[in-house]
Amino acid sequence: MDIHIVVVGRRDLAGQIYRQLRAGIVEGRLAGGTRLPSTRDLAVQLGVSRKTTLDVFERLLAEGYLSARTGAGTFVAEGLQRLPVQHAGYVRTVEPARAQTKARSKARAQPLWEHMPAGLSLPASKLVLEHEFIGGMTDKSLFPFDVWRRCINQAVQVQSRSPGIYRDAAGEPELRLAISRYLGFNRAVVCNADEVLVTQGAQHALDLMARVMLRPGDVAALEDPGYPPARACFAAAGAKVVAVPVDADGLMVHKLPDNARLVYVTPSHQFPLGMPMSLERRVALLEWAQKRGAVIIEDDYDSEYRFEGRPMEPLKSLDRAGLVAYIGTFSKTIFPELRVGYVVPPAPLLRPLCTARQVADLHGCTLTQTALAAFMLDGEFAKHLRRMHKIYAARRVCLLEHLQGGLEPWFDAVVPTAGIHLAARLKGTITEEKVIAAARAASIGLYGIARFHRRARPQPGLMFGYGGIAVEQIDAALTALAKLMPRLAR
Repeated sequence: MDIHIVVVGRRDLAGQIYRQLRAGIVEGRLAGGTRLPSTRDLAVQLGVSRKTTLDVFERLLAEGYLSARTGAGTFVAEGLQRLPVQHAGYVRTVEPARAQTKARSKARAQPLWEHMPAGLSLPASKLVLEHEFIGGMTDKSLFPFDVWRRCINQAVQVQSRSPGIYRDAAGEPELRLAISRYLGFNRAVVCNADEVLVTQGAQHALDLMARVMLRPGDVAALEDPGYPPARACFAAAGAKVVAVPVDADGLMVHKLPDNARLVYVTPSHQFPLGMPMSLERRVALLEWAQKRGAVIIEDDYDSEYRFEGRPMEPLKSLDRAGLVAYIGTFSKTIFPELRVGYVVPPAPLLRPLCTARQVADLHGCTLTQTALAAFMLDGEFAKHLRRMHKIYAARRVCLLEHLQGGLEPWFDAVVPTAGIHLAARLKGTITEEKVIAAARAASIGLYGIARFHRRARPQPGLMFGYGGIAVEQIDAALTALAKLMPRLAR
């Protein structure tokens, strides 16, 4: 009897035949003990060479799907019809020639992952509105891609001369050197290249810290409101995540749980509200951590863009006892798709973090790291930052003019000294949902801040990200929003 096999075109003929025969055996359409046509007959049936069918049979014989009996022919191996398949909530054994119903796997993730938010960041495919105020977006159109292309080409030449071996999990030496120099000059974080671990962004650094520091049941403290991906990262490690309130001076240190093993803070530019942590609170937090043997994760996510006041010292620059793991990223200064960040941890954690990195993915992309090192060491990164600082400063001024002008009856802006977003509380009884929906109808993308809170529902408000929207768009969008608000307030 002929076997129903469809051959399309003349490419990968053996592969096509193999996959269809194997599927027929695994799915039970070819029962155990079934005699197959000879390789010669099958070749004639399918219009292929006998060598092709011989190759297929030899592979299936080697893998145990077929058995050969001298003088009798080739047969489907016995026992494969007992492969379990789940149908409509119950498990049955595959029987030959049954209707082909798509199998449903019994594989299940741990309950934690079943309930984890599916999207912790908004994908680009969702950004369809004319005016987008999403936080964390940068303006890639202003990045010097011609310079970056030269850095990539230079990195390719370097790689062409290097041996094809795995690299240091901590990152390329040149990039670690560039980062240490940058931190010492721009952020007063004194470290050498050997103390820097290069990561695939800040989230990767958080994941490494969580895996190295936390055991199931340990307590991790987080600002409230705070950064949801950090909360998810600690929860994924099995930690009990405790939300600690903030006020105008930042994290309320006296409300930290005594048994916290890890504390995550954004002291230079609190996420999402924007105020810096006062020096008094910083000192209090370091004292608290030293007394309890806890580690502080300092996420300095967009402090490069400071627009007023003197720069606040990072916690890391005040740390004399090895308490702070300092995390940074190039997602806000270059663009998120670059996927490069870093962590400067307390000295005893560096080797375990490198080991955890090796266990996960050995090391990062050396081509990107080498190119970024050249971009920084040649002064191009500093030049790009200076240019973007002026552009973002103008956008910030335009945004505040509207929030403190025509939109002032409905918004109370929390004016940050740094960063590329700001938060504004809604006045009166207007809800976030109502404003967001009305703005969306006018092709304005606004996003609420309630989702960043864990405790009692806060006063509603919006986050205005201005990293990816030009001054002209800000002006047009907020002028239109000012016309919408009186109707929403009725």
